[in-house]
Formats: sequence, C-alpha cells, structure tokens
Amino acid sequence: MKIAISGKGGVGKTTLSSLLAMAYAQDGYQVIAIDANPDANLAMALGIPREEAQRITPIAELEDLIEERTGAKPGRAGGFFKLNPKVDDIPERFSATRDGIRLLVMGTVKGGGAGCVCPESAVLRALLAHLLVGRSEVVIMDMDAGVEHLGRGTARGVDAFIIMVEPGQRSVHTALAIRRLAQDLGIRNCYVVGSKTRGEAERQFITDNLSDFPILGFMDYNPDIAEADLKGLNVYEAVPQAAHTARKMKAELERLLAQGSRDD
Repeated sequence: MKIAISGKGGVGKTTLSSLLAMAYAQDGYQVIAIDANPDANLAMALGIPREEAQRITPIAELEDLIEERTGAKPGRAGGFFKLNPKVDDIPERFSATRDGIRLLVMGTVKGGGAGCVCPESAVLRALLAHLLVGRSEVVIMDMDAGVEHLGRGTARGVDAFIIMVEPGQRSVHTALAIRRLAQDLGIRNCYVVGSKTRGEAERQFITDNLSDFPILGFMDYNPDIAEADLKGLNVYEAVPQAAHTARKMKAELERLLAQGSRDD
C-alpha cells in the first residue's frame, strides 16, 4: 500500500499521516513514513523525541551524498549530472525508527523548488521512485498541496491519493486543483477526508461540494489533538478517538481499493 496525503496548509495532513502509519504498523506491516512537507513535523506527531527528531538530516541537505551520487554540487541548476542516482541505501542510513515505522525527511530544494533541474531534485525523485515503486513496505507520504515531488513514473506507484479538506470554499477549491494535478500524473484513486469538522452541517458541506469524490470519513475537530501536538506526543497513543477514526478510514480505503480491483 502506497499512500500520498495532500491538502492546503494546516488542514491536518501530518496528523492523518501519523495515525495511518501507526495503524498499519500495529497491524504488523513495516511502514516507511515520508515527510515531504516543507513544514516538516511528522517526527513529533509519531512521538519521536525532539532531540532525536532534530538529528534527522533532510535528504535534500545531504550535500556530500548528493554530489557523490549525482556527480554535481547541490545548488546548481542545469549542467551535467546523473538523473538516476543510486538511492537504495538511503532509507536505512538516513532515517529514524519508532514502533515499526521508518521516518524519512525529504527536505526542500532551495532556489527553484522541487521541480527544478538540479542534483538535489534528481536524488529526491529517484528516492521516491525507489520507495513507491521498488519497495514492498507500506509507504505513507505527508506532502504539501502540490505534487512537485512526484513524476509520472513515480506516481504509478501511488495506490491512493488522499486529499484532506476543511469545511470552506478555499479548501474545496484546493482539493479540486490537487486532483487535477494528480490525474495529470496518471493517479486514478483520489479520496477525500473531511478535517476539523464540527457537526453534521459541516460534514454535509464537504459531501455536497465534493460529491464526485469517494469520502473515507471525517476527522472531526478535537482539542485533544492540538494538546498532543503541543506536548510532542504520539497522536495515535494520546488520542484514542482519533486512532479509532483513522482505523475506520484505513478499513474503508482498503474496501474501496479492493472493490476497484474487482471492477477492473
């Protein structure tokens, strides 16, 4: 199972990513959690201590490794460098682990964005292709509202693209834009999770405005989640209600994917 989670900033992507990672790990799967969000804080949501989290070097900042693997110094756009560098040893060497979950922090490409033609981008894209296409673990990727880290070859490894949506027109418009980007890459299975909803009226707003999306469920507003974040606690362990909701979403996702496979 390879899952990418997207949505506008602050919608709760990191919380859901950590919850699903824990749910799969507790079911006995080996899980790779990828923090591909510029505001990287998935480590804290997984309960990795702050000191250990601060020791995780984002892949995009491993300058010596990038130069070794691509043949070019980071920070240089254009020029000649390897587009398919060796990356298969990176997950084991540059990650933190907790309870069956291996966390990788991608980092951001300075001066040009993740889509730039540069050595850092080549390493990130090759690494994602390896993780999403070449490995057997469950992979859960916490990403921003774009799809810059994904290329067409990489995107074919994504089983489910989950878009988190708050009850509001801007969040709805962002969801529609994200789906267009995902579909341009050939990703078929786009799902919605309602976030921070307060009651049936707000849940119905999301359902009505995104009626052509399969909806996995709703992560209602819960002050305990914010409290866990303040304390740097593992959300899955600290907020049982959120963990229960995530497990229901996991079951619904697996049901929909299995149904889609039978229909094909």
